Amino acid sequence: MSNPPRLIVATRNAHKTEEIRAILGNRFEVLDATAFPEFPEIEETGQTFLENARLKAEGISRQIDGWVLSDDSGLEVDALGGAPGVWSSSFGGEEGNHGKNNERLLREMAGKTDRGARFRCTMVLARDGKERANFSGTVEGTLVDALRGAGGFGYDPLFIPEGHERTFAELGDEVKNSLSHRSRALAKVTDWLEVHF
Repeated sequence: MSNPPRLIVATRNAHKTEEIRAILGNRFEVLDATAFPEFPEIEETGQTFLENARLKAEGISRQIDGWVLSDDSGLEVDALGGAPGVWSSSFGGEEGNHGKNNERLLREMAGKTDRGARFRCTMVLARDGKERANFSGTVEGTLVDALRGAGGFGYDPLFIPEGHERTFAELGDEVKNSLSHRSRALAKVTDWLEVHF
């Protein structure tokens, strides 16, 4: 039996890589940028999820022969005009500090009755420095007014997906991975790869 095809994820975020690996199962050998310390840091200067995902996928695919998958994702809150959006990971003032991000979100949402929000994920597949395809997935839901649950990461303790009564952080990885924005985008990625790989 041949080895599964290799897919390089353009991230150094271990949570994101594990989520992608769990969703894809054994169909692909999933590696990320931590396996390639020589890869440059790609600055996310885009104004949209697609622009940032494209920058990362194309940038890393110039460094290696093979398929590169990148994603840019975040939380869009209706009462905040779609914020934090592409700035989700630095919303609290410090890149990747989930605690500060959640604190600021709770402050901004205090007293607001419109609790609608969605997680959005945009993925880009690239090879040889060129985008080959892009995909997106969303999951609608509502925000709670206090952290709930110990699982997940990011804004998961504040977000209840549509059709559920518990936050992503309370639902556990298996349930979350079955309905998350990332899993919905990845389903489209795997469909495409099965046809074109």
